[in-house]
Amino acid sequence: MPHINIKKGHDLLISGTPDKDIVEINNFGTVAILPTDFKGVKPKLIIKEGEEVKIGSPLFFDKMNPDIKWGSPASGTVKSVEYGPRRIIQKIEISLNDNQDQIEKQKYKNSDIISLGRQEALNIILGANIFPMFRQRPFNTIPDPSIIPRDIFVSAINTAPLSVDLEVVMENENQSFQAGIDALNTITSGKVYLTTKPESVMSSIQNVELNTISGPHPAGNIGIQIHHIAHLKPGESVWTINAQDVIAIGKLFLNGIYDPTRVITLAGPCVRDPGHFRVMTGAKISTIIGDRLTQDKSRIISGDVLTGRTSSADDYLSFYDYSVSVISDQVRREFVGILNPGSSKNRYSLTPVFFSFGKILFPFNTAQNGSHRAIVPISAWERVLPMDILPNELYRSILAEDIDEMEKLGLIECDDEDFALCSFSCPSKTDVSGVIRRGLDMLRAEG
Repeated sequence: MPHINIKKGHDLLISGTPDKDIVEINNFGTVAILPTDFKGVKPKLIIKEGEEVKIGSPLFFDKMNPDIKWGSPASGTVKSVEYGPRRIIQKIEISLNDNQDQIEKQKYKNSDIISLGRQEALNIILGANIFPMFRQRPFNTIPDPSIIPRDIFVSAINTAPLSVDLEVVMENENQSFQAGIDALNTITSGKVYLTTKPESVMSSIQNVELNTISGPHPAGNIGIQIHHIAHLKPGESVWTINAQDVIAIGKLFLNGIYDPTRVITLAGPCVRDPGHFRVMTGAKISTIIGDRLTQDKSRIISGDVLTGRTSSADDYLSFYDYSVSVISDQVRREFVGILNPGSSKNRYSLTPVFFSFGKILFPFNTAQNGSHRAIVPISAWERVLPMDILPNELYRSILAEDIDEMEKLGLIECDDEDFALCSFSCPSKTDVSGVIRRGLDMLRAEG
């Protein structure tokens, strides 16, 4: 099988790494779906406050594509619908009941799934209200189900800081994962690409183009894998899906039900007993955290420390997030720190790592160690971006709003998460990934 060796990048040596054992959390009183998680979607409610729903019941649909609906991750009562500016739906909160009833669909054997037609398999996924698990490149938005993707990509390796070890998740899920892969094969006219680490528990999966990958973060990013396996050309689109969502699709076909549980990590320097936890989609963060925080003044992040968003204990886990990271919010300025570059015990630097001075885990905090300043092109971005792309030139073309130049420089292959390390390592404190997202939004608006 083909192997990809990523050399550019960086693995953050952050303390609070999660234990490998999976702990079940079942005491959720409420869960929520956040329509703002989905780029380019205009939600319209199907339910109303006080209405009873089952697992998989449709909550809202996209006005731009009414076939795409979002299913409830729990059985219970719609507790509240929260609106933001211009009456945009921000949150749909559901109070759980004791029964956790599910909407049941037809069951299929593994051998029958692969023989299904595209529209038949697609209707099963759309009818179960879980189609938003798919995203497309370019733009990393929910795809149009009527458009046949060139290929479908599944990344079964995480390299982001403190992320889920998918080898642990997949140990007892091979049958469901295989069923999900078989279903994906019916949806595309091209190939289903699966990327794993070498000697993975998923190496026996059939009906896929299997690739292995090694190297530092962002080797696990699906965009990096697409770039190195079968890069995207203008006018093409591919679909991507998380490996745990492939399991959920497999269970839908095999068992006829939507399983809303997922394995996430709760980890970081401020977490007592960090580990892997099985929770419900849209779980409340306070229930996940419990009494595991070691200090009050801490930053809770839904997602990883590079691409996640600042949250609070009262918030809910985003639909596409599989980590809750907690780092210190206590920042102490170092006296004349500029005279001691790259060797402080209180500041993290890429310099000692690049020169192999050791791999000591570092208790990250929210300090930026400086403010925004003029960009000096010293190849800081290029060292951590394993793509055949000129990041500095691309960044400047976006600031200039030069659509043609953005396209020539390969923006359609990019996503903001692929440039997160550029933001982290930038000596000018430039939000590179935020600018990449702005460029993608401009490109999408141009059509």
